[in-house]
Amino acid sequence: MNTEPDTYFDELATALRATGVPAEQITATVSELRGHLADAGSSPEEEFGPAARFAARLGGTAPTAAEPDGGAETWLWTADIYNDRRLLAHYGDQGWEVEGLDGLGRFRCRRVPGAALRWEYRRELISGKRRAEALDRLTPEGWEMCGEWTVYAYFKRPKAASEGPAGALDTLPARPGRWLFLSRKGKALLAVWAVLVAAMVTVVFFGALDLPPLTVVFAALFGLAGGLIGLKRDAAKGCQG
Repeated sequence: MNTEPDTYFDELATALRATGVPAEQITATVSELRGHLADAGSSPEEEFGPAARFAARLGGTAPTAAEPDGGAETWLWTADIYNDRRLLAHYGDQGWEVEGLDGLGRFRCRRVPGAALRWEYRRELISGKRRAEALDRLTPEGWEMCGEWTVYAYFKRPKAASEGPAGALDTLPARPGRWLFLSRKGKALLAVWAVLVAAMVTVVFFGALDLPPLTVVFAALFGLAGGLIGLKRDAAKGCQG
């Protein structure tokens, strides 16, 4: 059994490269694990297990002819900007890895029983020059962009990179039965927008309220635009509901 940390982490890095993990993420992961090992005061094998097996858990097991991926779970869900990060943290702790966002803004998630890890997520504004700045700042820390929606980007990394063995999962909760998660503020905004659209349709098509149709149309559009601006400001402030 190998007990030399340098040899162990060299083997781990080689195994992670073989699973397709980016070099920057490998460097950050190995650095975090070295720090954890120094605090633990034990050997690498005692703390993490064999290097090849631990690398498979960190990098995700790829399906092979001998080991088909038929047991993988998938899940599509969405949330508003007031509760997306809270829910990503919650379900990331249950082993759900975000692989991207679809055209409707739903998170495409996947987990493999027996090889699932805990995941951590963060959301960044990427409008203008913020995109390059966010990538330069987060990539060396092991963060990987896993989806974009309008002016926002979502990043992920396995919790094993920051928590060592605590980032692994032994049991998996059942897949949630819901796909739509709206906060109280999100529901209120949707209700306001629905009222504005209904008023616009009523005036334009039924001539109600004795107001010029263009006046109502512009008022409704102004209200919708104001709501969108408010959403963007809340996201920039990091609001959660």
